[in-house]
Amino acid sequence: MKLSGLDFDEIVIPLRQADSRTEILKYSPSAKLPALIDGAVTVWESMGIIEYLAEKCPDAGLWPKAPAERAWARAVASEMHGGFIPLRRALPMNMRRQIPGIELNDLVQGDINRIQAIWREAQRSHANACGEGPYLLGEFSALDAMFAPIVSRFTTHEIPLEEGAIAYMDAVNAHPLMVEWCEAAKCEPWVIQEFEIDPTSGE
Repeated sequence: MKLSGLDFDEIVIPLRQADSRTEILKYSPSAKLPALIDGAVTVWESMGIIEYLAEKCPDAGLWPKAPAERAWARAVASEMHGGFIPLRRALPMNMRRQIPGIELNDLVQGDINRIQAIWREAQRSHANACGEGPYLLGEFSALDAMFAPIVSRFTTHEIPLEEGAIAYMDAVNAHPLMVEWCEAAKCEPWVIQEFEIDPTSGE
């Protein structure tokens, strides 16, 4: 939304609370977030939201202008959106603390390897699709927004990565929107205990 340049109001609904589903259903028919409400239009899925904004704000640079580059970016974003389940389960997001030392099984390592391969391909073949810059398509785009949660997970759990991946993560972590997002997350008062894992306890 901030990349689109549109003004908007944000409503934060704490997850995994007794009334979370009831509150979410006020805005999203799927009872899942995020959801975007624009007048009579409701879009309740991340990729759908990006596509809606890309059509509404074609000059915002959310996707590359070239059809081939745009198709690649969409495919990779969809892979990110619906995939990497072993990684998501093993490396939960937690922006308040560092949690190094988690043992990585073959499925999780396979996800990490695939993500690094995507980042390598972006840096090798697609890095100027949206202008010059250190991000996957050059300038920060919807694709980087989709991978921001992965960057957060890798940062929290101090995952060993190749040099190019570390450089990309450094760029994302330094982006003003990422900094703002992380700082806002640290100020949230609620704690989801299942994500407060301790790798030394076996849990």
